[in-house]
Amino acid sequence: MKALADQLSPVITDYLIANYQNDIAQFEYQATRKEFEGDITLVVFSLLRHIKANPVTLGEAIGAHLVNTLSWVTDFNVVKGFLNLSIADGFYVEQLNAIASNDQYGHQPLDKTKGVALVEYSSPNTNKPLHLGHIRNNLLGFSVANILAASGQKVVKTQIINDRGIHICKSMVAWEKFGQGETPESTGLKGDKLVGNYYVRFDKEYKQEIANLMKEGLSEDEAKINAPLFKAAQTMLRDWEAGKTEVVQLWKKMNSWVYKGFDVTYRNLGVAFDSYYYESDTYLLGKTLVEEGLEKNILFKKEDGSVWIDLTDEGLDEKLLLRSDGTAVYMTQDLGTALQRYKDNPSMSGMVYTVGNEQDYHFKVLFLILKKLGFTWADSLYHLSYGMVDLPHGKMKSREGTVVDADDLMVEMSTTAGKIAEELGKLEGMTNEEKKSLYHTIGLGALKYFILKVDPKKRILFDPESSVDFTGNTGPFIQYTYARIQSILRKAGERKTNTQTTSIQEREKEIIKHLLEYPTVVQQAAKQYSPALIANYSYDLVKLFNSFYQNISILGEEDQAKTNFRIQLCQEVAKVLEQSTGLLGIQLPQRM
Repeated sequence: MKALADQLSPVITDYLIANYQNDIAQFEYQATRKEFEGDITLVVFSLLRHIKANPVTLGEAIGAHLVNTLSWVTDFNVVKGFLNLSIADGFYVEQLNAIASNDQYGHQPLDKTKGVALVEYSSPNTNKPLHLGHIRNNLLGFSVANILAASGQKVVKTQIINDRGIHICKSMVAWEKFGQGETPESTGLKGDKLVGNYYVRFDKEYKQEIANLMKEGLSEDEAKINAPLFKAAQTMLRDWEAGKTEVVQLWKKMNSWVYKGFDVTYRNLGVAFDSYYYESDTYLLGKTLVEEGLEKNILFKKEDGSVWIDLTDEGLDEKLLLRSDGTAVYMTQDLGTALQRYKDNPSMSGMVYTVGNEQDYHFKVLFLILKKLGFTWADSLYHLSYGMVDLPHGKMKSREGTVVDADDLMVEMSTTAGKIAEELGKLEGMTNEEKKSLYHTIGLGALKYFILKVDPKKRILFDPESSVDFTGNTGPFIQYTYARIQSILRKAGERKTNTQTTSIQEREKEIIKHLLEYPTVVQQAAKQYSPALIANYSYDLVKLFNSFYQNISILGEEDQAKTNFRIQLCQEVAKVLEQSTGLLGIQLPQRM
């Protein structure tokens, strides 16, 4: 509708200036209601704020002018304050030809005046493998980065790796105490899974120590801080910050295992990054910022030596920035990371943090502290807050080992996709390798679409089984439709397109109208940081195409001009589907 509106508006503006001496550039349009004739409706009522006139009389005058001025406006009718305009079939044919001439239709070229948009996602801890929650995070961040790039922005995909802190030391202590020299090579486990097992082992043994101390008469709180394993982890953290050689060497070795494991998961998930930051580096810059804040009296020190900021005047509370022993907290490293990223990207126009909504308060505080420290670019920081992913059997807990492992989930999705595809029996002639690749494509498409079709702010109850469905609002349904189009195009062979057929059917017109909305949807999705808009646009396009396919003959049409037109329509639907789902990171197979 926007494509139509963009061409109608200047003509209406000129008419209103000439006849009513009123320069109005913004108009309200809507799709014409089904009970009336027309393709697009101008809401005349909204003009009455500027022009004193009878709405029906004004609508008829504008309608007559448009019919006389624009050859493709063929008729009009006015219902109360609504001007319904009928558009010639030729207009839609011309628009389809225009879409066909643009290989990157809907995606804007890089606008160098916009600066660089950074998008942070993943941000894992090096004490455990990636899980289902990380999958939503990665898919959201990667897709938002793609959408921003499609809207014309230069984008840097980045992450901060939380590679230091007490939680990391817990895995290290457990490995030293119970590991007996195990490695990824000796166990056959991915490095991130091996280290994650020791994080779970620490928690198990720690709980037993607490129980034993409580039997000796200590309170639970006393037992927690006096448990030998916890004390060992605290000592290791202090030794690490002091640079003790053997501790740093163990830290590097175990982290290297984890990074190799993460790389495999990212590759299988189909996400990537342009830059990496490490908490072990940026927390030091954060400490420097804290010292500067103390000198400027923006921060204050308590009697025990801990450093805080008072945000009570802003409706928040006091926030700890350095512990009494001088060790850093998450906020410290986030301050340092933000500053380092700005230094590395001085043309930064914005920074998107893809982090779950349990951290809403953290980011309010982070952005406010940066503003108080005098960084004007803090106004361009944005927290892409998203809801958690729930499972039928309850909440995931990493310490207790009850998470849904990302690697295992991707395997499960591929397996489920394979079972359903085999049942449908449409894989004749495919080799086992081709089938395996197809199952992975379908399984990942199902997973990605299920997660990305939901507004980021909403929680998700993830059901792997229902996500792999070849009907309904699912990834495989979109993939299947695309494969169907490819089959049509293979049968059609080389045909002349870019035809000038004189008439098209309503279902064909509806598809073209929807194709014309794609550029607007991309811009809206970029503005709202919402891949859900792209996902649901793709689903609506697929529904329109299937209605067309089921009711209108394509290759069996006797009129060659109409056949060529419909082949071209298939091509453009396939192209836009490939581009829209590509923004979601979803691959579309040639056959299914």
